[in-house]
This record gives sequence, C-alpha cells and structure tokens, in this order.
Amino acid sequence: MSAELVGTGGSPALRASHADRDHVVDVLTAAAGDGRLTAEELDERVEAALSARTLEELAALTVDLPEAAGAPPVKDVVRIEQKGGSTTRGEGWVVPRRMAIESAWGDVTLDFTRAVITHETLRIDLDMSGGTLRLVTRPGVVVDTDSLVIGYAKIKTRPAGDPGTPVVLRVEVGGRLSYGRVVARPARRGFVRKAPTP
Repeated sequence: MSAELVGTGGSPALRASHADRDHVVDVLTAAAGDGRLTAEELDERVEAALSARTLEELAALTVDLPEAAGAPPVKDVVRIEQKGGSTTRGEGWVVPRRMAIESAWGDVTLDFTRAVITHETLRIDLDMSGGTLRLVTRPGVVVDTDSLVIGYAKIKTRPAGDPGTPVVLRVEVGGRLSYGRVVARPARRGFVRKAPTP
C-alpha cells in the first residue's frame, strides 16, 4: 500500500493511518495515567488525534511527553552475538540507542516499519563476516554507512518515502564488514499473506 503525500508549499506531509492514530491515543492515555496530562488535556488531545490527517499533526500531540510515555523501557546497548545463525528484530521491538552486532556467517534483520522509536539516533557497531545486515526502513528512517570499513563486501541502500519526509530516526552503521552485505530498503509492497483455505 503506497503512502499518500500532501503538501502546501513546504515539505510533503505523510498521511496518518488508523494504526498511527491508535498508537498516539495509547501514548496519551498512558501519560494521563502517569499524571503527565489532566483529564481535560487528555480529552482535547485524544479528539485531536482521532481527527489528525498527518503524522506531523500526531507528533505535535506527544512532543512534550518524555520518551514516549507508556512505551517499554529503552536499553542503552543491545548486543547480538552469533555464529552461523540468524537474528530478527520485528514488529514492536524497542529501538535502543546503540547496538553491538558480532556475527559470523549469519544474517541480522532489523525491521523498523513497526518498531518503537523513542529517540533520534541508533548507532550500530558492526563486526560481521560472511553475512547480511538487513535494515527494513520506513519513511523518516535514514541509514548512514559512511564510517563502515568494508572488505570484499557490498553496501546497497534505497531510501523509503519522499526526500522531504522529516527524519524520525538516523541509523549510523560503523565498524567492519567482510565478505558480506548491508542492505537498507523499504518494506516490500503488495505482499499479502492469504488465510489458509478451510
């Protein structure tokens, strides 16, 4: 499903989905439960969230709430160490501030399409040989591999969304990669899993 972009002379505004609105309502409700919002503020913001058309409008409703109230706790460092295996972080995972990935002859997939993002930067310290680091992005997630040292390796990046989309997360990949690949791409479109036939 393609994202609809609208603009009024400035940067295009990415349209909000029902899931985006529901997530903001959950964050607001949790913030009120923690005493960060009064009942009146909660009512006003929930009403605004349910009628919001863009992600920018939704972001304005939670900008004064620390670290996305109600979200799971954010770890400073997450370590992945593996040999000959594969690791995936998928829907609902909480993006840390830093990741240390040590992998030999295995793949690591970090899917940001439904990840919980609570800060602006993720730094990845990579030590990988003979595998693939796969970064599945969404509009607003950008990948920087300028400080990655490669040997007999390949880097392939394809941005997600429009160039004018505001950056919500910058993924900085550093360290070493040999005999492997880094692939950063948007989620594939049009794939729908069919329900099994009874």
